[in-house]
Amino acid sequence: MLTGLSAFFFLSSYIPLIKLDYWWIRIFDYPRFQKLIIHLLLIAAWWLFGEDRTENLLWTGLLGLGALYLFFQVVPYTFLGKKMITRVPYDPQRGIHLMIGNVYQYNRHFEKALSLIRQRDPDLVFLVETDQAWADALVPLHEVYPNRILAPLENTYGLVLYSKLPIVKHSINHLVDEDIPSVELDLKLRNGQIITVYAIHPTPPVPGENPTSTDRDAEILIVGKKSKENPKPSLVIGDLNDVAWSYTTSLFLKISETADPRRGRGFFSTFHAKVPLFRWPLDHVFLSKHFGLSSIKVLRGIGSDHFPIELRATLTAEDTADTEDASPEEEVEARAKIIKGHENQRADQD
Repeated sequence: MLTGLSAFFFLSSYIPLIKLDYWWIRIFDYPRFQKLIIHLLLIAAWWLFGEDRTENLLWTGLLGLGALYLFFQVVPYTFLGKKMITRVPYDPQRGIHLMIGNVYQYNRHFEKALSLIRQRDPDLVFLVETDQAWADALVPLHEVYPNRILAPLENTYGLVLYSKLPIVKHSINHLVDEDIPSVELDLKLRNGQIITVYAIHPTPPVPGENPTSTDRDAEILIVGKKSKENPKPSLVIGDLNDVAWSYTTSLFLKISETADPRRGRGFFSTFHAKVPLFRWPLDHVFLSKHFGLSSIKVLRGIGSDHFPIELRATLTAEDTADTEDASPEEEVEARAKIIKGHENQRADQD
């Protein structure tokens, strides 16, 4: 049994290196920290219970290599990692205070969400998995948030966005799948500066819903290209159904030239709210180089399987983000993933 577990978890460390979109491959992207802990426990088990010295050395060596690889995968999201974005004091005139969350459509603890939003009092609230019942329950927010984009749906991909800041223009887009909306909007900050927010919630690679990550990857990368080509300061926010350390998210950071505020600070895991042992960062805020980070925090639960996350960012006079550039090969790969996503949707429609 110990040999079988060791072989499985050793191989699971490297399965994400296979650049195929099948869900049973991509699912191994998520629990990298958990796999690291299991590797260390298995090493201890071999020393405690292993009976053959040669076998002990073989498996502790292999598991040690796996643990070292996993450590370097997750360490950028700890205090040991290099920060991608500088912390700056929050300036309400030149900044934005936002809160995002996946409410879980079948969660009916509406008052928990309302109470948290009232307590935190953000400038912008973006919630996904909002059906009509959620949209109706959140009507009390209309008094405080005069600017709203409401697209409730019954397919777990509804979304609502509330803003105290003026919405200069907006569009509800269907970037890959006609059933999956996203929002692109320009906001006017209190100092008059216009910024763009891309709010998305692509489909996850799970059996029974989407057997591959093709659509998710395409939507994430489309938004990444939009953000890079946009001369205005921009943020990409939402439940991306992908973890911060996956290859797709790393490619997105290079394609978009945005910064991940978690780098060098922590995981800020938002899912699964009800299963502490299986928890990873699925809800994201990425910032263009125009912003400095003022604060980031995972908030208390609202009855959902996700925790909401809150962030304050402030425009800076100089670029404070250490963004990454995509190589020519990565640019080609991103284009190929986007094309594949569109082809996948056309095939589904036919």
